[in-house]
Amino acid sequence: MDLKTVCNKGIKHGQRKRVGRGVGSGLGKTSGRGHKGWGARSGAPRRPGYEGGQMPIYRRVPKRGFTNARFRRDYTIINVDRLNAFADGDTVDLAGVLSHGLASLSAPLLKVLGSGELGRKLVVRAQKFSASARAKIEAAGGTVVELDERGREAGAGQPADAPDQAATPDQAGGAVE
Repeated sequence: MDLKTVCNKGIKHGQRKRVGRGVGSGLGKTSGRGHKGWGARSGAPRRPGYEGGQMPIYRRVPKRGFTNARFRRDYTIINVDRLNAFADGDTVDLAGVLSHGLASLSAPLLKVLGSGELGRKLVVRAQKFSASARAKIEAAGGTVVELDERGREAGAGQPADAPDQAATPDQAGGAVE
C-alpha cells in the first residue's frame, strides 16, 4: 500500500502520468519520449495508422475489384417458428415482431426465413420471404403480404380509383367515328 492507493478512495480513473519531474521518477529527463528523432520533438503528431516509417498496412494490401457494400440492403431477420408467439389471425409486421421482443432492430426492413414449423394462421407483412417461409405460412392457412421498401404493399402501385393505363383511341389523339 502506498499514498497513491490510500488517497484513491475508489475513484474510477487513476492519477495522470507526471512526466519531467526528475530522473528518479522513471519519467524524467526525456519524459518517456526517447532520445532524438521525430517523436521526441514538440508538436510531432502521430496520425492514425502511422507505423514508424514502415510502409503502412493500408498501402501494403492490394486494392482491386468492386465492392457493393455501399448499396447492400440489410434486413431484420426472423424465422417462421418464432411467429408462433402471435395469436391466431394476428397481423405480423416489423413493429409487431419488435414489440413481442422476437428480434432486435438491425435494419428497418423485415425478412422472414423458413426455419422451423408454423402452427398458426397469420397475416405476415414483410419486405422479403424465403421460398420455404412463404410455403409454410400458406400451408398453415396464413397470408403472405409482400411490402416495398417504404412499407406499402408491393402490388399496389396506383390507387384503386385511378383510371386504367391503357389509352383509348380518343385519349390517344385518334379520331372516333
